[in-house]
Amino acid sequence: MSEHILIIGGGQAGMQIAVTLREEGFDGSVTIVGEEHHGPYQRPPLSKAYLAGEADAETLELRNPQFYVDNNIVVIPSEKVVSLAWGEKHGVATTETGRELPFDKLALATGSDPKRLTCEGADLDGVLYMRGLDDANELKARWEKIHNIVVIGGGFIGLEVAAVARKYNKHVTVVHSRDRLMSRAVGPVVSEFFLEAHIKRGAEVLLDSKVTKLHGESGTVSGVELADGTVIPADAVMVGIGVSPRGELATQLGLEVSDNGAIVVDSHARTSDPRVVACGDVALLPHPLTGENMVMLESVQNAVDQAKLAAKSLLGGSEEYHAVPWFWSDQAELKLQMAGLSQGFDQQVVRGNPDEDKFSVLYYKNGRIIAVDAVNDVLDYMAVRRALTAGQNIPADLAADSSVALKTLVTD
Repeated sequence: MSEHILIIGGGQAGMQIAVTLREEGFDGSVTIVGEEHHGPYQRPPLSKAYLAGEADAETLELRNPQFYVDNNIVVIPSEKVVSLAWGEKHGVATTETGRELPFDKLALATGSDPKRLTCEGADLDGVLYMRGLDDANELKARWEKIHNIVVIGGGFIGLEVAAVARKYNKHVTVVHSRDRLMSRAVGPVVSEFFLEAHIKRGAEVLLDSKVTKLHGESGTVSGVELADGTVIPADAVMVGIGVSPRGELATQLGLEVSDNGAIVVDSHARTSDPRVVACGDVALLPHPLTGENMVMLESVQNAVDQAKLAAKSLLGGSEEYHAVPWFWSDQAELKLQMAGLSQGFDQQVVRGNPDEDKFSVLYYKNGRIIAVDAVNDVLDYMAVRRALTAGQNIPADLAADSSVALKTLVTD
């Protein structure tokens, strides 16, 4: 009897698991079930090229519909799985409509949900989030009528939306609760650069600012009130204050879940039940370079690479996850590319000139390079990424001379 593998989650990670299963020769049934009515598609362009009108829904598709037919992959959209249980012979996933989906092995690629505002007025019309295609479409549908947009949150998504809004001459105010932008992902030099870059391009940026209330007129948001009593006019509010991993289904199977709801996995992407793997934004995994500490990686690179490993683990493989995390963000004409994880650095080296919109920051710990943030500098980014992949180093005392190509400084 053929084996059933069920994948819950129709995003990048879920699709990649299915593709890898077929590439590895699995001939049993593969089913992807997802809540959205779209097939698997790319999410990163939603707050960038798609919002700017430089991409459409078709270009976002990860595979065309015929691909799934040709590879005997069943995609079930518009179905939310609400319960999971193991029976005597197999497991069963039950959807909100009562549909039952049997499985012998399970992959959880459920991703994450945007954190919601909880202040008064948070449920007003015009308070928007950016996680899926429908969210992006809702903002685009309102675009022509928006003059004042307030972005709550100074992370990647919020700043990307702010950059597109300024491109179309919207009045943009970014409200961020922390003392620097993108503080979870980049170092202080890069935070300061992007603060000045957004201000220079016409946005107002308020740091260390707390939203206490949203004002409305006739049920639609009209303003954002801060803790100091300031009220900022708003025709729309875009909220980007982080995400919460969707690990609630894992608890129904008794799997180990972290305090914030992430599913704990090992270096093989296996959960505490070897019949179940988890990957992508929902997973809490060992650091993919050092194996130390547990990290969450919200990136396409992790979704794809970890999903490939998860599929192999479902088929009995024992390969461990070792990959250099990399990320990117497009904000106006500025391309930020990051490789490695800079948290815990004890030394940094700045190459190039931030005033010229082209520079990189190299991060070190105990004399070894651990990460790079590069702005419009793909050569430095690639040099560090390759060095990290190969386990090599770039001496900090030599790296500051930006007239010397970084790739020539790599040592073993």
